[in-house]
Amino acid sequence: MRILVLSDSHGNYGRALKAHELAGAVDHVVHLGDGEEDARLLEDVLEIPVLRVAGNCDLGSRLPQERLVRFGNTPVLITHGNRYHVKGGLAHLARRGREAGAAVVLYGHTHLAQVDQDDEILLINPGALQGNRGSYAIVTIEAGRIEAELFSFD
Repeated sequence: MRILVLSDSHGNYGRALKAHELAGAVDHVVHLGDGEEDARLLEDVLEIPVLRVAGNCDLGSRLPQERLVRFGNTPVLITHGNRYHVKGGLAHLARRGREAGAAVVLYGHTHLAQVDQDDEILLINPGALQGNRGSYAIVTIEAGRIEAELFSFD
């Protein structure tokens, strides 16, 4: 299963479309906030569901701030990350992931693409679609194996 993970588009809907095009065939698309309208437009244009959560800049959003979903048998916590102070480190986020029983935590907010392992939890930030370089992630889950690749637009 291939999952396109986007975050922090901040109105750069064109980059969201480009990331989807570059990603090739994916089974799911996830948007991690700070671009709720971009995620909605992507969903409308591509006619595919986009799993999404609210970011701190999605003012007035009715989206949840986090979601626990399953991709196959793999539990994945989806959040923007601001509630867990990710700009100061990942300890709070990793703790929340363990509490939720997640194997993977997808988060944004920092605008820095990174993949970290904390005990049994894989923490993945696709970076920001907005900005000079812009980035996104592809997460592959197959037979209990989880891999994350980060891509930039330059």
